[in-house]
Amino acid sequence: MIKIQVKPFDALTLNELYSILQLRSEVFVVEQDCVYQDIDGKDHKALHIIGYKNNKIIGYTRVFAPGDYFDLASIGRVVVAKSERNHNYGYDIMTASIEALRIHFKTSHIHISAQCYLKKFYNNLGFKATGDEYLEDGIPHMAMVYKQ
Repeated sequence: MIKIQVKPFDALTLNELYSILQLRSEVFVVEQDCVYQDIDGKDHKALHIIGYKNNKIIGYTRVFAPGDYFDLASIGRVVVAKSERNHNYGYDIMTASIEALRIHFKTSHIHISAQCYLKKFYNNLGFKATGDEYLEDGIPHMAMVYKQ
C-alpha cells in the first residue's frame, strides 16, 4: 500500500525534491537510456503527486493546470520505481493525479504525452489515443486525452 501526497513545488522539502529528481533520473535517463533535460524549468508550476512506501518515494507524477503545459490540464513524468512496478502503484498514482486535477483545477479534461508501450496502461485508466505516434527524446510517444 502506498500513501499519496499532493504538494505544490514550494511545499516540497529538499529531501523530497532530491528523491523525486533521483527517481526521475533513475528511470527516464538511466533505465530508458535517454539523454534529455529532465529539469526543464516547469516543476515550479506543477502540483507534485508523490507516492510513499515505508517513508520512501517510489512513485510520482506532476500535474499542470490548463495552459501551463498543454492547452488542456496535463499529467507528466509518470514514474514508479522499477522494484515496485509489480504492485500496480502506477494506477494508484495516476488515479490520484486525475483526482488532483479535478480538485485543484476543476477539470477532468486531460492531455498526456504517453510512451507508446504504455498505451494499454493509459487505456485502462480511460485515456484515448489521438493522432499519430511521434518521437520525443528518441522514444515513441502518442498524445492521449482523458475526459470524464
